[in-house]
Amino acid sequence: MTKYLIKRLFSMVITLLGVSVLVFLMIHLIPGDPVLNILGEFATEESINRLRETLGLDKPYIVQYFSFIGDAIQGNLGKSYITNQFVLDEIMHRFPVTFQLAVYSLIIGTILGIVMGTIAAVKQNTIFDQLAMLVSLIGISAPGFWIALFLIYIFAYQLPIFPISGYDGIYSLILPSITLGLATAGNIARMTRSSMLEVIKQDYMRTAEAKGVDVLRLVFGHGLQNALIPVITLVGLQFGNLLAGAVVTETVFALPGIGSLAIDAIATRDMPTIQGLVLFMAFLFIIVNLMIDIIYSVVDPRIKYE
Repeated sequence: MTKYLIKRLFSMVITLLGVSVLVFLMIHLIPGDPVLNILGEFATEESINRLRETLGLDKPYIVQYFSFIGDAIQGNLGKSYITNQFVLDEIMHRFPVTFQLAVYSLIIGTILGIVMGTIAAVKQNTIFDQLAMLVSLIGISAPGFWIALFLIYIFAYQLPIFPISGYDGIYSLILPSITLGLATAGNIARMTRSSMLEVIKQDYMRTAEAKGVDVLRLVFGHGLQNALIPVITLVGLQFGNLLAGAVVTETVFALPGIGSLAIDAIATRDMPTIQGLVLFMAFLFIIVNLMIDIIYSVVDPRIKYE
């Protein structure tokens, strides 16, 4: 396991370096000038050149990149061009909201998805199977903003149970979590059904059933446990997607997360913030994938890493 972790850490460094190069190039090659966004279109040439020199944008791209990556290694992702605050501080200030939203959404989606997928597999080709797959299809296909607006209209406008927008603790995250959780549930339900159908056909399942093992123990003890490996993979990927892809939901519900921070940074071409966010999210994805691999060996002791 130690050798495996060292290899993964090495690949993590290489991946982050690759991501940093790509995001740096994309940001600097797209049209637009961040200096003009800051000073406005009526700024004088003198003030533009002065600010460009202050921000280090007058230097060659290669110098700018190594300056950025050198600071990033030390935990400094630079300062925002707009707020003049350290990017890492802004991310850490907003990340708890996004993290809570992702965790609650994943819990809702995982529970609903596994239950629906298991029922659909056990009751294959019945009304229960068709209903579960219909619900999962709606969760996957329906646009997130449409589900969000629907939930707001029903549970915040018609039935004023939850706040319409803004963040005021966990209570404010219930509707956004359901919005993201439904799409997650749809994907997990389909994967769980497919995996369970493969497991149900195995000889040990028929043997256990012939011995009179209780249905619940047969399904959840023997069947689901052995069907969880591909589901765990999907759950991990979904968690990473929820952390990085909650932009629309955070915008609709006006949540102060990193999704809305990304939208603001892109709109103002705030390069340090964009670079910092992409690098931070790439790091989270890598950590989540590493945790999934470790969980594999816990769920299935037959899996060993060398």
